[in-house]
Amino acid sequence: MAITDITLLAPEQRHDHAAAVGTPIIDARHVGVKFKVEHGTVDAVKDVSFQLYRGETIAVVGESGSGKSVTARTVMGLLTKRASVSDRSSIAYDGKNVLKFSDRQRRALRGNRISMIFQEPMSSLNPVYTIGAQIIEAIRVHQKMSRAQATERTLELLRQVQIPDPEARLNQYPHQLSGGQRQRIMIAMALANSPDVLIADEPTTALDVTVQAQILNLIRDLQKKLGMAVILITHDLTVVKQFSDYVYVMQNGEVKEHNTTKALFADPQHPYTRHLLASEPKGMANPMPVDSAAILEGRDVRVSFMLKHGGFFRPQLKELVAVDSLSLKLHRHETLGLVGESGSGKTTFGQALVKLLTADGGEILFDGQSIEKKSREEMRPLRSRMQIVFQDPFSSLNPRMSVGQIIEEGLIVNRLGTNRTERLERVKEALDSAGLPNNILSRFPHEFSGGQRQRIAIARAIAMEPEFILLDEPTSALDLSVQAQIIDLLRKLQDDKGLSYLFISHDLKVVRALCHRVVVMQHGKIVEEGPVEDVLTHPKTAYTERLVRAAFDVAA
Repeated sequence: MAITDITLLAPEQRHDHAAAVGTPIIDARHVGVKFKVEHGTVDAVKDVSFQLYRGETIAVVGESGSGKSVTARTVMGLLTKRASVSDRSSIAYDGKNVLKFSDRQRRALRGNRISMIFQEPMSSLNPVYTIGAQIIEAIRVHQKMSRAQATERTLELLRQVQIPDPEARLNQYPHQLSGGQRQRIMIAMALANSPDVLIADEPTTALDVTVQAQILNLIRDLQKKLGMAVILITHDLTVVKQFSDYVYVMQNGEVKEHNTTKALFADPQHPYTRHLLASEPKGMANPMPVDSAAILEGRDVRVSFMLKHGGFFRPQLKELVAVDSLSLKLHRHETLGLVGESGSGKTTFGQALVKLLTADGGEILFDGQSIEKKSREEMRPLRSRMQIVFQDPFSSLNPRMSVGQIIEEGLIVNRLGTNRTERLERVKEALDSAGLPNNILSRFPHEFSGGQRQRIAIARAIAMEPEFILLDEPTSALDLSVQAQIIDLLRKLQDDKGLSYLFISHDLKVVRALCHRVVVMQHGKIVEEGPVEDVLTHPKTAYTERLVRAAFDVAA
Protein backbone atom coordinates (compact mmCIF):
# COMPACT_ATOMS: atom_id res chain seq x y z
CA MET A 1 0.00 0.00 0.00
CA ALA A 2 1.35 3.44 -0.92
CA ILE A 3 2.48 5.78 1.85
CA THR A 4 0.70 9.15 1.75
CA ASP A 5 1.94 10.68 5.04
CA ILE A 6 3.77 13.87 3.97
CA THR A 7 6.29 13.60 6.85
CA LEU A 8 7.39 10.19 5.54
CA LEU A 9 7.43 11.13 1.83
CA ALA A 10 8.94 14.61 2.25
CA PRO A 11 10.98 14.85 5.45
CA GLU A 12 13.16 17.89 6.15
CA GLN A 13 16.35 15.99 5.28
CA ARG A 14 17.03 13.90 2.22
CA HIS A 15 16.44 10.16 2.35
CA ASP A 16 20.06 9.56 1.29
CA HIS A 17 21.71 12.08 3.68
CA ALA A 18 23.44 9.35 5.69
CA ALA A 19 25.33 8.21 2.58
CA ALA A 20 26.27 11.74 1.43
CA VAL A 21 29.91 12.85 1.43
CA GLY A 22 30.62 16.27 2.99
CA THR A 23 28.11 19.00 3.78
CA PRO A 24 25.56 20.45 1.33
CA ILE A 25 26.65 23.53 -0.65
CA ILE A 26 23.02 24.70 -0.36
CA ASP A 27 20.88 23.66 2.60
CA ALA A 28 17.42 25.25 2.52
CA ARG A 29 15.10 24.75 5.49
CA HIS A 30 11.46 25.76 6.03
CA VAL A 31 11.36 28.22 3.12
CA GLY A 32 8.05 30.06 2.97
CA VAL A 33 7.09 32.87 0.57
CA LYS A 34 3.86 34.91 0.54
CA PHE A 35 2.72 37.37 -2.13
CA LYS A 36 0.44 40.32 -1.43
CA VAL A 37 -2.48 40.33 -3.85
CA GLU A 38 -5.57 42.50 -4.14
CA HIS A 39 -7.71 40.61 -1.62
CA GLY A 40 -5.09 39.34 0.82
CA THR A 41 -2.04 37.09 0.45
CA VAL A 42 -1.10 33.97 -1.53
CA ASP A 43 1.14 31.27 -0.05
CA ALA A 44 3.37 30.57 -3.08
CA VAL A 45 5.89 28.41 -1.17
CA LYS A 46 5.05 26.61 2.08
CA ASP A 47 7.70 25.12 4.36
CA VAL A 48 10.03 23.82 1.61
CA SER A 49 13.34 22.18 2.57
CA PHE A 50 16.00 20.78 0.24
CA GLN A 51 19.72 20.00 0.14
CA LEU A 52 22.20 20.22 -2.74
CA TYR A 53 25.68 18.69 -2.65
CA ARG A 54 28.72 19.69 -4.73
CA GLY A 55 28.93 18.13 -8.19
CA GLU A 56 25.39 16.73 -8.23
CA THR A 57 22.08 17.63 -9.91
CA ILE A 58 18.82 17.85 -8.04
CA ALA A 59 15.57 18.26 -10.01
CA VAL A 60 12.56 20.24 -8.79
CA VAL A 61 9.50 19.11 -10.72
CA GLY A 62 5.82 19.96 -10.65
CA GLU A 63 3.08 21.56 -12.65
CA SER A 64 2.88 25.19 -13.65
CA GLY A 65 2.28 27.38 -10.59
CA SER A 66 3.57 24.79 -8.09
CA GLY A 67 6.19 27.17 -6.65
CA LYS A 68 9.30 25.77 -8.39
CA SER A 69 10.52 29.08 -9.84
CA VAL A 70 9.61 31.10 -6.73
CA THR A 71 11.77 28.72 -4.67
CA ALA A 72 14.69 29.28 -7.07
CA ARG A 73 14.23 33.07 -7.07
CA THR A 74 14.27 33.03 -3.25
CA VAL A 75 17.72 31.40 -3.38
CA MET A 76 18.88 34.08 -5.85
CA GLY A 77 17.25 36.98 -3.96
CA LEU A 78 15.16 37.95 -6.98
CA LEU A 79 11.66 38.18 -5.51
CA THR A 80 9.36 41.16 -6.19
CA LYS A 81 8.50 43.80 -3.56
CA ARG A 82 5.12 42.12 -3.12
CA ALA A 83 6.83 38.98 -1.79
CA SER A 84 7.75 38.33 1.84
CA VAL A 85 9.93 35.46 3.06
CA SER A 86 8.91 33.88 6.35
CA ASP A 87 11.13 34.53 9.42
CA ARG A 88 11.56 30.78 9.88
CA SER A 89 13.21 30.39 6.43
CA SER A 90 16.90 29.65 6.11
CA ILE A 91 18.98 29.13 2.94
CA ALA A 92 22.59 28.26 3.76
CA TYR A 93 25.21 28.62 0.99
CA ASP A 94 28.54 27.19 2.15
CA GLY A 95 27.25 27.35 5.71
CA LYS A 96 26.12 31.03 5.62
CA ASN A 97 22.44 32.05 5.54
CA VAL A 98 22.08 34.13 2.35
CA LEU A 99 18.70 35.47 3.53
CA LYS A 100 20.67 37.56 6.10
CA PHE A 101 23.08 38.95 3.47
CA SER A 102 23.08 42.64 2.57
CA ASP A 103 22.13 43.71 -0.99
CA ARG A 104 25.82 44.16 -1.79
CA GLN A 105 26.70 40.66 -0.56
CA ARG A 106 23.80 39.18 -2.57
CA ARG A 107 24.99 40.98 -5.75
CA ALA A 108 28.53 39.63 -5.29
CA LEU A 109 27.12 36.12 -4.99
CA ARG A 110 24.56 36.38 -7.78
CA GLY A 111 25.87 35.66 -11.28
CA ASN A 112 29.27 34.78 -9.85
CA ARG A 113 29.07 31.92 -7.32
CA ILE A 114 25.36 31.16 -7.88
CA SER A 115 24.07 31.65 -11.42
CA MET A 116 20.67 31.17 -13.01
CA ILE A 117 19.30 30.35 -16.45
CA PHE A 118 15.81 31.82 -16.69
CA GLN A 119 12.79 30.26 -18.36
CA GLU A 120 12.07 33.18 -20.70
CA PRO A 121 15.21 34.52 -22.38
CA MET A 122 13.49 37.54 -23.95
CA SER A 123 12.53 38.89 -20.50
CA SER A 124 16.08 38.55 -19.13
CA LEU A 125 18.08 39.75 -22.17
CA ASN A 126 18.20 43.53 -22.61
CA PRO A 127 16.67 44.35 -26.03
CA VAL A 128 18.74 47.54 -26.53
CA TYR A 129 22.18 45.93 -26.11
CA THR A 130 23.94 43.49 -28.42
CA ILE A 131 24.49 39.88 -27.39
CA GLY A 132 28.25 40.50 -27.13
CA ALA A 133 27.86 43.55 -24.89
CA GLN A 134 25.64 41.66 -22.45
CA ILE A 135 27.91 38.63 -22.06
CA ILE A 136 31.03 40.81 -21.80
CA GLU A 137 29.34 42.85 -19.04
CA ALA A 138 28.45 39.64 -17.12
CA ILE A 139 32.12 38.61 -17.24
CA ARG A 140 33.72 41.99 -16.39
CA VAL A 141 31.39 42.74 -13.45
CA HIS A 142 32.91 39.78 -11.56
CA GLN A 143 36.35 39.28 -13.16
CA LYS A 144 39.32 41.58 -13.77
CA MET A 145 39.64 41.25 -17.54
CA SER A 146 40.36 43.59 -20.42
CA ARG A 147 37.62 44.07 -23.02
CA ALA A 148 39.68 42.04 -25.54
CA GLN A 149 40.03 39.13 -23.08
CA ALA A 150 36.32 39.27 -22.22
CA THR A 151 35.44 39.30 -25.95
CA GLU A 152 37.59 36.20 -26.52
CA ARG A 153 35.96 34.48 -23.53
CA THR A 154 32.51 35.42 -24.94
CA LEU A 155 33.34 33.83 -28.32
CA GLU A 156 34.55 30.70 -26.50
CA LEU A 157 31.25 30.52 -24.56
CA LEU A 158 29.17 30.98 -27.74
CA ARG A 159 31.08 28.11 -29.38
CA GLN A 160 30.52 25.94 -26.26
CA VAL A 161 26.75 26.39 -26.49
CA GLN A 162 26.86 25.78 -30.27
CA ILE A 163 25.76 29.19 -31.54
CA PRO A 164 26.45 29.22 -35.31
CA ASP A 165 28.77 31.96 -36.64
CA PRO A 166 29.57 33.41 -33.17
CA GLU A 167 31.64 36.36 -34.54
CA ALA A 168 28.54 37.68 -36.38
CA ARG A 169 26.24 37.05 -33.38
CA LEU A 170 28.33 39.32 -31.11
CA ASN A 171 26.90 42.40 -32.87
CA GLN A 172 23.33 41.14 -33.10
CA TYR A 173 20.42 42.02 -30.80
CA PRO A 174 18.20 39.48 -28.97
CA HIS A 175 15.24 39.98 -31.34
CA GLN A 176 17.43 38.89 -34.28
CA LEU A 177 17.87 35.37 -32.85
CA SER A 178 15.45 32.47 -32.69
CA GLY A 179 13.93 31.44 -29.34
CA GLY A 180 16.29 28.49 -29.04
CA GLN A 181 19.35 30.60 -29.86
CA ARG A 182 18.34 33.18 -27.23
CA GLN A 183 18.11 30.39 -24.64
CA ARG A 184 21.64 29.28 -25.55
CA ILE A 185 22.85 32.87 -25.07
CA MET A 186 21.34 32.79 -21.57
CA ILE A 187 23.19 29.54 -20.83
CA ALA A 188 26.47 31.10 -22.04
CA MET A 189 25.92 34.10 -19.71
CA ALA A 190 25.14 31.86 -16.73
CA LEU A 191 28.30 29.80 -17.26
CA ALA A 192 30.53 32.85 -17.91
CA ASN A 193 32.04 32.95 -14.40
CA SER A 194 32.20 29.18 -13.77
CA PRO A 195 29.73 29.25 -10.83
CA ASP A 196 29.59 26.80 -7.89
CA VAL A 197 25.81 26.45 -8.28
CA LEU A 198 23.82 26.70 -11.49
CA ILE A 199 20.03 27.06 -11.16
CA ALA A 200 18.51 26.04 -14.49
CA ASP A 201 14.84 27.11 -14.67
CA GLU A 202 13.40 25.18 -17.63
CA PRO A 203 16.74 25.56 -19.49
CA THR A 204 15.69 23.56 -22.56
CA THR A 205 12.05 24.65 -22.85
CA ALA A 206 12.74 26.72 -25.99
CA LEU A 207 15.10 24.20 -27.58
CA ASP A 208 14.38 21.48 -30.09
CA VAL A 209 14.92 17.90 -28.98
CA THR A 210 18.32 17.41 -30.66
CA VAL A 211 19.80 20.62 -29.21
CA GLN A 212 18.19 19.87 -25.82
CA ALA A 213 20.35 16.77 -25.47
CA GLN A 214 23.47 18.71 -26.56
CA ILE A 215 22.84 21.52 -24.02
CA LEU A 216 22.11 19.15 -21.13
CA ASN A 217 25.22 17.13 -21.97
CA LEU A 218 27.19 20.39 -22.11
CA ILE A 219 25.93 21.38 -18.64
CA ARG A 220 26.78 17.89 -17.35
CA ASP A 221 30.31 18.02 -18.87
CA LEU A 222 30.96 21.46 -17.34
CA GLN A 223 29.54 20.19 -14.07
CA LYS A 224 32.09 17.35 -14.00
CA LYS A 225 34.94 19.65 -15.07
CA LEU A 226 34.16 22.44 -12.57
CA GLY A 227 32.57 20.40 -9.75
CA MET A 228 29.47 22.56 -10.25
CA ALA A 229 26.18 21.71 -8.51
CA VAL A 230 22.95 22.08 -10.52
CA ILE A 231 19.33 22.72 -9.50
CA LEU A 232 17.24 21.69 -12.50
CA ILE A 233 13.70 23.09 -12.53
CA THR A 234 11.65 21.38 -15.20
CA HIS A 235 8.39 19.70 -16.15
CA ASP A 236 10.13 17.36 -18.61
CA LEU A 237 10.36 14.03 -16.78
CA THR A 238 12.50 12.48 -19.53
CA VAL A 239 15.17 15.09 -18.78
CA VAL A 240 14.81 14.49 -15.02
CA LYS A 241 15.30 10.75 -15.40
CA GLN A 242 18.42 11.15 -17.54
CA PHE A 243 20.19 14.07 -15.87
CA SER A 244 19.32 14.30 -12.15
CA ASP A 245 20.55 12.47 -9.06
CA TYR A 246 17.76 13.44 -6.68
CA VAL A 247 14.17 14.67 -7.26
CA TYR A 248 11.82 16.98 -5.34
CA VAL A 249 8.16 16.91 -6.44
CA MET A 250 6.20 20.13 -5.76
CA GLN A 251 2.48 20.89 -5.85
CA ASN A 252 0.67 24.00 -4.60
CA GLY A 253 3.83 25.37 -3.00
CA GLU A 254 4.65 22.20 -1.04
CA VAL A 255 7.11 19.34 -1.53
CA LYS A 256 4.87 16.28 -1.80
CA GLU A 257 7.63 13.70 -2.21
CA HIS A 258 11.39 13.52 -2.66
CA ASN A 259 13.79 10.67 -3.27
CA THR A 260 16.71 9.54 -5.39
CA THR A 261 15.81 9.65 -9.09
CA LYS A 262 16.08 5.89 -9.45
CA ALA A 263 13.83 5.17 -6.45
CA LEU A 264 11.24 7.81 -7.34
CA PHE A 265 10.79 6.63 -10.94
CA ALA A 266 10.80 2.96 -9.94
CA ASP A 267 8.21 3.31 -7.17
CA PRO A 268 6.43 6.69 -6.92
CA GLN A 269 4.49 6.89 -3.65
CA HIS A 270 2.42 10.08 -3.74
CA PRO A 271 -0.68 10.10 -6.03
CA TYR A 272 0.45 13.42 -7.52
CA THR A 273 3.87 11.97 -8.46
CA ARG A 274 2.12 9.05 -10.16
CA HIS A 275 -0.17 11.51 -11.99
CA LEU A 276 2.89 13.45 -13.27
CA LEU A 277 4.64 10.30 -14.47
CA ALA A 278 1.50 9.19 -16.33
CA SER A 279 1.00 12.52 -18.17
CA GLU A 280 1.89 12.76 -21.87
CA PRO A 281 0.23 14.27 -24.97
CA LYS A 282 -2.21 11.67 -26.30
CA GLY A 283 -4.76 11.21 -29.05
CA MET A 284 -4.78 12.62 -32.57
CA ALA A 285 -6.42 15.41 -34.56
CA ASN A 286 -10.14 15.04 -35.27
CA PRO A 287 -10.90 14.28 -38.95
CA MET A 288 -11.15 17.29 -41.28
CA PRO A 289 -14.26 18.07 -43.34
CA VAL A 290 -13.91 16.81 -46.92
CA ASP A 291 -13.01 19.41 -49.61
CA SER A 292 -12.49 22.31 -47.19
CA ALA A 293 -11.26 25.51 -48.90
CA ALA A 294 -7.82 27.04 -48.32
CA ILE A 295 -7.74 29.85 -45.77
CA LEU A 296 -4.01 30.67 -45.94
CA GLU A 297 -1.60 30.10 -48.79
CA GLY A 298 2.02 31.05 -49.38
CA ARG A 299 3.59 30.81 -52.84
CA ASP A 300 7.39 31.02 -53.22
CA VAL A 301 7.71 33.14 -50.05
CA ARG A 302 11.25 34.40 -49.45
CA VAL A 303 12.64 36.25 -46.39
CA SER A 304 16.26 37.31 -45.91
CA PHE A 305 18.23 39.36 -43.39
CA MET A 306 21.52 41.23 -43.71
CA LEU A 307 24.07 40.25 -41.03
CA LYS A 308 26.90 42.61 -40.14
CA HIS A 309 30.43 41.20 -39.87
CA GLY A 310 33.75 42.85 -39.06
CA GLY A 311 34.53 45.96 -37.03
CA PHE A 312 32.68 49.24 -36.59
CA PHE A 313 34.64 51.15 -39.27
CA ARG A 314 34.80 48.44 -41.93
CA PRO A 315 31.63 46.38 -41.55
CA GLN A 316 30.82 43.69 -44.08
CA LEU A 317 27.25 42.71 -44.86
CA LYS A 318 26.27 39.12 -45.54
CA GLU A 319 22.81 37.94 -46.60
CA LEU A 320 21.13 35.22 -44.54
CA VAL A 321 18.20 33.60 -46.36
CA ALA A 322 15.87 32.50 -43.54
CA VAL A 323 12.97 31.41 -45.79
CA ASP A 324 14.04 30.19 -49.22
CA SER A 325 11.11 30.46 -51.69
CA LEU A 326 8.68 28.23 -49.77
CA SER A 327 5.07 27.34 -50.60
CA LEU A 328 2.40 26.17 -48.17
CA LYS A 329 -1.39 25.74 -48.13
CA LEU A 330 -3.57 25.61 -44.99
CA HIS A 331 -7.21 24.57 -45.28
CA ARG A 332 -10.16 25.60 -43.12
CA HIS A 333 -10.58 23.41 -40.01
CA GLU A 334 -7.04 22.05 -40.47
CA THR A 335 -4.01 22.04 -38.17
CA LEU A 336 -0.75 22.16 -40.11
CA GLY A 337 2.44 21.52 -38.14
CA LEU A 338 5.63 23.40 -39.02
CA VAL A 339 8.59 21.61 -37.41
CA GLY A 340 12.36 21.78 -37.48
CA GLU A 341 15.34 22.55 -35.30
CA SER A 342 15.93 25.91 -33.65
CA GLY A 343 16.94 28.48 -36.29
CA SER A 344 15.46 26.48 -39.21
CA GLY A 345 13.20 29.40 -40.20
CA LYS A 346 9.87 28.10 -38.80
CA THR A 347 8.90 31.24 -36.89
CA THR A 348 10.17 33.59 -39.62
CA PHE A 349 8.06 31.75 -42.22
CA GLY A 350 4.98 31.83 -39.95
CA GLN A 351 5.38 35.54 -39.20
CA ALA A 352 5.85 36.35 -42.90
CA LEU A 353 2.59 34.51 -43.72
CA VAL A 354 0.64 36.77 -41.33
CA LYS A 355 2.50 39.95 -42.38
CA LEU A 356 4.39 40.48 -39.12
CA LEU A 357 7.53 40.37 -41.27
CA THR A 358 7.84 41.70 -44.80
CA ALA A 359 8.68 39.01 -47.36
CA ASP A 360 11.30 39.80 -50.06
CA GLY A 361 9.32 37.89 -52.63
CA GLY A 362 6.41 35.54 -53.29
CA GLU A 363 2.67 35.76 -52.85
CA ILE A 364 0.55 35.33 -49.68
CA LEU A 365 -3.22 34.79 -49.81
CA PHE A 366 -5.65 34.90 -46.87
CA ASP A 367 -9.14 33.60 -47.68
CA GLY A 368 -8.35 33.99 -51.39
CA GLN A 369 -7.26 37.64 -50.97
CA SER A 370 -3.68 38.65 -51.82
CA ILE A 371 -2.16 40.37 -48.73
CA GLU A 372 1.62 40.53 -49.32
CA LYS A 373 1.47 44.14 -50.62
CA LYS A 374 -1.12 45.42 -48.12
CA SER A 375 -0.05 48.23 -45.78
CA ARG A 376 -0.40 48.04 -42.02
CA GLU A 377 -3.62 50.08 -42.23
CA GLU A 378 -5.04 47.87 -44.99
CA MET A 379 -4.30 44.76 -42.87
CA ARG A 380 -6.23 46.09 -39.85
CA PRO A 381 -9.69 44.74 -40.88
CA LEU A 382 -8.14 41.25 -41.26
CA ARG A 383 -6.32 41.26 -37.90
CA SER A 384 -9.29 40.10 -35.81
CA ARG A 385 -9.71 37.14 -38.20
CA MET A 386 -6.07 36.03 -37.78
CA GLN A 387 -4.55 35.81 -34.31
CA ILE A 388 -1.16 34.79 -32.93
CA VAL A 389 0.02 33.04 -29.77
CA PHE A 390 3.75 33.69 -29.37
CA GLN A 391 6.45 31.39 -28.03
CA ASP A 392 7.50 33.68 -25.18
CA PRO A 393 4.41 34.91 -23.30
CA PHE A 394 6.35 37.28 -21.05
CA SER A 395 7.60 39.40 -23.94
CA SER A 396 4.21 39.41 -25.69
CA LEU A 397 2.13 40.44 -22.64
CA ASN A 398 2.39 44.11 -21.61
CA PRO A 399 3.89 44.10 -18.07
CA ARG A 400 2.12 47.39 -17.20
CA MET A 401 -1.36 46.11 -18.04
CA SER A 402 -3.57 43.81 -15.97
CA VAL A 403 -4.84 40.53 -17.40
CA GLY A 404 -8.28 42.08 -17.96
CA GLN A 405 -6.81 45.04 -19.85
CA ILE A 406 -4.54 42.81 -21.97
CA ILE A 407 -7.42 40.64 -23.21
CA GLU A 408 -9.89 43.53 -23.55
CA GLU A 409 -7.44 45.69 -25.54
CA GLY A 410 -7.88 43.65 -28.75
CA LEU A 411 -11.67 43.85 -28.42
CA ILE A 412 -11.50 47.66 -28.09
CA VAL A 413 -9.08 48.10 -31.01
CA ASN A 414 -11.20 45.91 -33.30
CA ARG A 415 -14.50 47.37 -32.02
CA LEU A 416 -15.82 44.02 -30.76
CA GLY A 417 -18.53 44.17 -28.10
CA THR A 418 -21.01 47.04 -27.88
CA ASN A 419 -20.11 48.12 -24.31
CA ARG A 420 -17.68 47.37 -21.48
CA THR A 421 -20.03 44.88 -19.78
CA GLU A 422 -20.26 42.81 -22.97
CA ARG A 423 -16.50 42.97 -23.50
CA LEU A 424 -15.87 41.91 -19.90
CA GLU A 425 -18.15 38.92 -20.42
CA ARG A 426 -16.12 37.89 -23.49
CA VAL A 427 -12.89 38.29 -21.51
CA LYS A 428 -14.21 36.00 -18.74
CA GLU A 429 -15.40 33.42 -21.31
CA ALA A 430 -11.96 33.43 -22.96
CA LEU A 431 -10.21 32.92 -19.59
CA ASP A 432 -12.59 30.08 -18.78
CA SER A 433 -11.90 28.47 -22.19
CA ALA A 434 -8.15 28.66 -21.51
CA GLY A 435 -8.59 26.96 -18.13
CA LEU A 436 -8.08 30.06 -15.97
CA PRO A 437 -10.31 31.51 -13.21
CA ASN A 438 -11.97 34.84 -13.98
CA ASN A 439 -10.93 36.39 -10.65
CA ILE A 440 -7.44 37.21 -12.00
CA LEU A 441 -8.50 40.22 -14.10
CA SER A 442 -6.70 42.75 -11.90
CA ARG A 443 -3.42 40.80 -11.64
CA PHE A 444 -0.31 41.46 -13.74
CA PRO A 445 1.74 39.07 -15.95
CA HIS A 446 4.75 38.88 -13.59
CA GLU A 447 2.48 37.41 -10.89
CA PHE A 448 1.93 34.22 -12.90
CA SER A 449 4.07 31.21 -13.75
CA GLY A 450 5.31 30.69 -17.32
CA GLY A 451 2.56 28.17 -18.06
CA GLN A 452 -0.17 30.43 -16.69
CA ARG A 453 1.13 33.34 -18.79
CA GLN A 454 0.91 31.18 -21.91
CA ARG A 455 -2.72 30.40 -21.13
CA ILE A 456 -3.41 34.15 -20.77
CA ALA A 457 -1.89 34.61 -24.27
CA ILE A 458 -4.18 31.86 -25.63
CA ALA A 459 -7.19 33.49 -23.92
CA ARG A 460 -6.31 36.81 -25.59
CA ALA A 461 -6.35 35.14 -29.02
CA ILE A 462 -9.58 33.21 -28.34
CA ALA A 463 -11.42 36.37 -27.21
CA MET A 464 -11.19 37.79 -30.75
CA GLU A 465 -13.11 34.78 -32.14
CA PRO A 466 -10.70 34.42 -35.09
CA GLU A 467 -10.85 32.03 -38.07
CA PHE A 468 -7.11 31.34 -38.08
CA ILE A 469 -4.50 31.21 -35.26
CA LEU A 470 -0.73 31.05 -35.71
CA LEU A 471 0.50 29.04 -32.70
CA ASP A 472 4.25 29.58 -32.21
CA GLU A 473 5.41 26.95 -29.67
CA PRO A 474 2.25 27.51 -27.56
CA THR A 475 2.85 24.50 -25.30
CA SER A 476 6.63 24.77 -24.84
CA ALA A 477 6.26 26.56 -21.48
CA LEU A 478 3.58 24.20 -20.19
CA ASP A 479 3.93 21.09 -18.04
CA LEU A 480 2.74 17.78 -19.49
CA SER A 481 -0.71 17.61 -17.88
CA VAL A 482 -1.49 21.22 -18.89
CA GLN A 483 -0.17 20.49 -22.40
CA ALA A 484 -2.78 17.75 -22.64
CA GLN A 485 -5.50 20.19 -21.49
CA ILE A 486 -4.40 22.83 -24.03
CA ILE A 487 -4.35 20.24 -26.85
CA ASP A 488 -7.90 19.17 -25.91
CA LEU A 489 -8.92 22.84 -25.71
CA LEU A 490 -7.47 23.63 -29.16
CA ARG A 491 -9.20 20.56 -30.65
CA LYS A 492 -12.53 21.56 -29.04
CA LEU A 493 -12.23 25.18 -30.23
CA GLN A 494 -11.39 23.95 -33.72
CA ASP A 495 -14.53 21.78 -33.81
CA ASP A 496 -16.81 24.40 -32.22
CA LYS A 497 -15.63 27.38 -34.27
CA GLY A 498 -14.12 25.78 -37.39
CA LEU A 499 -10.68 27.25 -36.59
CA SER A 500 -7.54 26.67 -38.64
CA TYR A 501 -4.12 26.47 -36.96
CA LEU A 502 -0.58 26.84 -38.22
CA PHE A 503 1.24 25.10 -35.38
CA ILE A 504 4.98 25.85 -35.09
CA SER A 505 6.75 23.46 -32.75
CA HIS A 506 9.79 21.33 -32.06
CA ASP A 507 7.81 18.97 -29.81
CA LEU A 508 6.86 16.12 -32.13
CA LYS A 509 4.73 14.42 -29.45
CA VAL A 510 2.43 17.47 -29.39
CA VAL A 511 2.52 17.71 -33.20
CA ARG A 512 1.39 14.07 -33.49
CA ALA A 513 -1.48 14.69 -31.05
CA LEU A 514 -2.74 17.90 -32.65
CA CYS A 515 -1.84 18.15 -36.35
CA HIS A 516 -3.38 16.74 -39.55
CA ARG A 517 -0.36 17.42 -41.75
CA VAL A 518 3.25 18.34 -41.01
CA VAL A 519 5.91 20.32 -42.89
CA VAL A 520 9.56 19.72 -41.89
CA MET A 521 12.01 22.65 -42.28
CA GLN A 522 15.80 22.81 -42.26
CA HIS A 523 18.01 25.83 -43.07
CA GLY A 524 15.11 27.78 -44.55
CA LYS A 525 13.93 24.99 -46.86
CA ILE A 526 11.14 22.41 -46.73
CA VAL A 527 12.74 18.95 -46.66
CA GLU A 528 9.60 16.84 -46.20
CA GLU A 529 5.82 17.20 -45.85
CA GLY A 530 2.74 14.98 -45.65
CA PRO A 531 0.09 13.53 -43.29
CA VAL A 532 1.44 13.59 -39.73
CA GLU A 533 1.34 9.81 -39.15
CA ASP A 534 3.12 9.08 -42.46
CA VAL A 535 5.94 11.56 -41.81
CA LEU A 536 6.50 10.55 -38.16
CA THR A 537 6.16 6.80 -38.76
CA HIS A 538 8.02 6.55 -42.08
CA PRO A 539 10.32 9.59 -42.44
CA LYS A 540 11.85 9.86 -45.93
CA THR A 541 14.89 12.02 -45.07
CA ALA A 542 17.73 11.42 -42.62
CA TYR A 543 17.04 14.83 -41.00
CA THR A 544 13.39 13.99 -40.24
CA GLU A 545 14.44 10.57 -38.99
CA ARG A 546 16.91 12.22 -36.59
CA LEU A 547 14.19 14.56 -35.27
CA VAL A 548 11.76 11.67 -34.77
CA ARG A 549 14.39 9.51 -33.05
CA ALA A 550 15.38 12.36 -30.68
CA ALA A 551 11.71 13.02 -29.79
CA PHE A 552 10.47 9.47 -29.28
CA ASP A 553 13.40 7.09 -28.75
CA VAL A 554 15.07 9.20 -26.06
CA ALA A 555 11.85 9.19 -24.07
CA ALA A 556 11.44 5.45 -24.35
